[in-house]
Amino acid sequence: MGIRQLRPTSAGTRLRSVPDFVEITKLEPERSLLEPLHQKGGRNNQGHVTVRYRGGGHKRRYRVIDFRRDKLNIPARVTAIEYDPNRTARLALLTYADGEKRYILHAKDLRVGDAVVAGPGSDIRTGNALPLAEVPLGTSVHCVELKRGRGAQLCRSAGASAQVVAKEGVYVTIKLRSGEVRMVRGECLATVGEVGNADHELVRVGKAGRTRWRGRRPRVRGVAKNPVDHPLGGGEGKSSGGRPACSPWGKPEGKKTRHHKKASTKLIIRGRRRGKATQ
Repeated sequence: MGIRQLRPTSAGTRLRSVPDFVEITKLEPERSLLEPLHQKGGRNNQGHVTVRYRGGGHKRRYRVIDFRRDKLNIPARVTAIEYDPNRTARLALLTYADGEKRYILHAKDLRVGDAVVAGPGSDIRTGNALPLAEVPLGTSVHCVELKRGRGAQLCRSAGASAQVVAKEGVYVTIKLRSGEVRMVRGECLATVGEVGNADHELVRVGKAGRTRWRGRRPRVRGVAKNPVDHPLGGGEGKSSGGRPACSPWGKPEGKKTRHHKKASTKLIIRGRRRGKATQ
């Protein structure tokens, strides 16, 4: 895995870099694990735009990924490593002993031909999934469940991982890359190792068109609009706005809108911002 710098034969390639894709071993996806992915353009089921600046982009198909790892104690072998246009991580195609094929997130140093297994009692080896209570302290894990059987919810992007730092009773304490320290029940599954393709954060888009390929449309500043379109618009010459940043409907931007419930934060020991304790 690495980054390839393009030769500057045009203005669009001068600052552009792309992954080298050296870890990819199969170009075509597994047809049995594909599902249609309809473009919504930021609209809900009533046709109203609920997420702005979305639309266009290349056509994609969804890869069905086994985030639950519920095929317990059945060995599987990595038969291919593939690209996924829907996420930053790569995919590993597993072929189980009974012939079934499933996708999982490709872990760092997981290669074609390696054997993996999920379930209690599994070896502490990259790609294996087992309960957090059985993972030794100091081990890096990814694809961590927050509730048993719900599937992996934490550490799913490229290069992500969490470290097991403590065990107390039925809870295991893990430390995330963001600095957040939280407790997770010991029966929740986690996969050993960290997610591959860690060099993804070094990729430079290089041109606006590449962002459009991903389905992201341009974002216009409020001060550049007319007064009828935005509270910050208008003015003689270039105006700074004269008020805090807000949406076209006057709602302040950057203000927290989440209603913190005790049930959702009681297991967070230290928050991700400024080491803020929540207990």
